[in-house]
Amino acid sequence: MTTRNRSTTPTRLTLACLATLALTACTPNSPKAGQPDATAPTTPSTSTSAPPSTPQPSGPPDRPQAAEGLTLSAAEAFIRYYSDLMNYASDTGDSTALLNASEPGCENCKAYADFVKKSSAANGLLTGDFHEHLKEVSELVRGPSGRLGGSATVTVGKYVSRQTPTAPPFTSKPRTYTRELALSPQSGSWVMYEMKQVEQ
Repeated sequence: MTTRNRSTTPTRLTLACLATLALTACTPNSPKAGQPDATAPTTPSTSTSAPPSTPQPSGPPDRPQAAEGLTLSAAEAFIRYYSDLMNYASDTGDSTALLNASEPGCENCKAYADFVKKSSAANGLLTGDFHEHLKEVSELVRGPSGRLGGSATVTVGKYVSRQTPTAPPFTSKPRTYTRELALSPQSGSWVMYEMKQVEQ
């Protein structure tokens, strides 16, 4: 795990999250983004998964113009775009665009990318309402280092996942969680620095 030093301001929860996000996001007990949370209610399933019958996306979503630049409004647009990239990766198993929009040291970004390479809708190991629905972006605060911290409220429906075709399937119940995140500037726009999900 890469250790990162960040400045904190004790009066703002967001800056505290910005300061500790990289450390807390990759602890052994933290759920990995996009993976079924071991602490969340899961139900063993005996049904078999079949590849989806709906057509897969032809390519990853393009970064919208609103997500260009380093303003707070660009940060919010980027966070919504990043959620779209996560959904695309879970559909197809292709995490290239997701990783291109992430810092190389983002541990949970890599963990999510590794998960969808193994289990995605394209290979039939991820079925149901697994898409993220990003409801709200809040508490965007720029730190003295130029990085930005904030959070997003995300809902996910009921879905079934498997690690391999022969592994037991698990059903994850619908849930809402908060994604705490940090962004960093890169080539004049934001990229994901680190993220973690906190069950509500």
